[in-house]
Amino acid sequence: MKHYILEQLTALTSIPSPTGYTHRVSDYVSRQLTAMGYEPKLSNKGTVSVLLGGKGNPLILSAHLDTLGAMVRTIKDNGRLRPTTIGGHQWDTCDGENCTVHTRDGRTFTGVVLNTEPSEHVADEKEKKNEANMEILLDENIHSKEDAKKLGIQNGDFIALDPRTVITKSGYIKSRFLDDKLSAAILLGFAKAVKEDSLTLNRKVTLMFTVYEEVGHGASAIPSDTSEIISVDMGCVGGGLECTEHMVSICSKDSGGPYDYGLTTRLINTAKEQKLDFAVDIYPHYSSDASAALRSGHDIRHGLIGPGVYASHNYERAHTEGMMNTYKLLKAFTTA
Repeated sequence: MKHYILEQLTALTSIPSPTGYTHRVSDYVSRQLTAMGYEPKLSNKGTVSVLLGGKGNPLILSAHLDTLGAMVRTIKDNGRLRPTTIGGHQWDTCDGENCTVHTRDGRTFTGVVLNTEPSEHVADEKEKKNEANMEILLDENIHSKEDAKKLGIQNGDFIALDPRTVITKSGYIKSRFLDDKLSAAILLGFAKAVKEDSLTLNRKVTLMFTVYEEVGHGASAIPSDTSEIISVDMGCVGGGLECTEHMVSICSKDSGGPYDYGLTTRLINTAKEQKLDFAVDIYPHYSSDASAALRSGHDIRHGLIGPGVYASHNYERAHTEGMMNTYKLLKAFTTA
């Protein structure tokens, strides 16, 4: 299963999907689920959902397919593009990153993200690497706004950063957008196991692959009979936290408040029973699909777990052990 999940991760990260430009990745996930023998459904806003089976006490496992990214805010007089952020983008981590601009008529143009004066041998003073001082240089012979427009570039075109996915021999996974394509790959692996291994689910389980999580309303619409939702998202790794890249993280509180006491406790107890490597942490600057469902007024219990991911919203790093600990927790929690 580890190899399948990693294959799916590589496939998912190779599909550009900044929030608002997710149709290709939704189509991909739908095709994978259909090939397994499921009947996935696509919502109006692009969420892919699939019933895995089981009866009673309906549970949703949710991961999101949308990523951070940008759009063309304006075309400068010199033909360079000023971006506008999608999601909690950190522009200081993107200086020098390759990218692709996707036009409304289906064309693509490669480019590079750079500070407005990136040359060490030219700049008198370094400018702050914030949105206002970053620009996209297209890999085209253009020198004016008119040149860019002739290519079909216009305001509102989507900008996707290159993921640079690498899996090392020692098991480390390095890539942009492990938040949350690593967890999406884990859910695909779980769906495959349910079908191929004829797993007996201890309740009705539905998978949801949402596409607006990075802007706050990914799981705002869920089935009316939902009893519980577990957001399977990245686990935070950093100062003041116990989680490492080798663990599954169970979040007890994020910026929106505490997660459901009973559901969180059952997740912790399951991790203990299975002797998994796990941590319980609080994420001070975080929100999830489970929180979005609550804010939409759903009367549900909510939880949050995920593989430990270091350097979130940056060039991120995880490990296959944390990935598999997350998979094993989901499997143990939902099967008889």
